Amino acid sequence: MTPQKGKEIPKKKLKEVEKLAELIKEKKTILIASIKNIPSSQFQEIGKKLRGKAIIKVPKKSLIFRAIDSSSNETVKKIKEKITESVAILFSDLDTFDLAAELVKNKSPAKAKPGQEAPEDIEVQEGLTDLVPGPAISELGALGIQIQIEKGKIHIKDSKVIVKKGEKISHGAADVMNKLDIKPFTIGFEPLCAFDTKESKLYLEIKVDRDETLKEMKECFNKALALAIEIEYISDDTISLLISKASMHEKALDNLIGEEKNAANAEDDKQVSEKGEEEK
Repeated sequence: MTPQKGKEIPKKKLKEVEKLAELIKEKKTILIASIKNIPSSQFQEIGKKLRGKAIIKVPKKSLIFRAIDSSSNETVKKIKEKITESVAILFSDLDTFDLAAELVKNKSPAKAKPGQEAPEDIEVQEGLTDLVPGPAISELGALGIQIQIEKGKIHIKDSKVIVKKGEKISHGAADVMNKLDIKPFTIGFEPLCAFDTKESKLYLEIKVDRDETLKEMKECFNKALALAIEIEYISDDTISLLISKASMHEKALDNLIGEEKNAANAEDDKQVSEKGEEEK
């Protein structure tokens, strides 16, 4: 059955499109985030944490598409490619990457399910567990985990990688991880792309890795500090190190001068001794 031509769009939907279009024009950042497999309770919790920082909308594709098209901004239309049925649209005055960082920060650990792909090597650490002897002994043994019983509890003798990065998680591995409270996954909004309305910049790929970024920054700082010391650049970060370097150089010079004086004195003593021998 074909839709009737000229069918009137419900006022409720028109108002929703208008609100979305206003947010697109008013807010600095429009960010598309995946909300796939996020439980409703987790969604609500993230919404509370972002209150005052972002407005979260999960509209139908047709409505957000209409709102984007009505903005008459050709660049922002490119984010339509990233809008699927499992995404949320966030509107904020925060910078794009500040907002993305907020989403990453508000992720929470999640248990593993059979069939999922391991994001990293998953390791069972050695040490005493809260597990009592029973079925858990054979479950751990099936994964090659060496154990012993201490004070009525299972003690894991040696750390063991039970799932390597990229491998599918088995039922046995998932059960053991759940019993040991190992949560290798995180649940939360996953930033996909964003548009900066003020700068008219489109970010089609957003990746925020706080730990890796901090690691890179520390490495860059250490390299820059070493170079600054080498060229004797004076700053708050280098002054104490430069003084220490100068002190070491001073000691080295004192030692060198002392050695030269000793050598000279020894030569003088030798000459005096030789002269005395001649006079005799």
